[in-house]
Amino acid sequence: MQELSQSDYFIVKALENGVQVIGLTRGTDTRFHHAEKLDENEIMVVQFTEHTSAIKIKGKAIIQSNFGETRND
Repeated sequence: MQELSQSDYFIVKALENGVQVIGLTRGTDTRFHHAEKLDENEIMVVQFTEHTSAIKIKGKAIIQSNFGETRND
């Protein structure tokens, strides 16, 4: 399996209004550090950083990365 680097991007496309994209911190305590709300058909380009270790997506969306495409229904 290919390892993600911090320079890898992925795309989140909202399929409905109110899709939430939430960044979670690195370290011993995982915390929310950033959140965005997307409306239907809005696209957000996302990247992991030294501060962001995980991203949570709530709502119907298409997620595209170098690993392929998945839907969050």
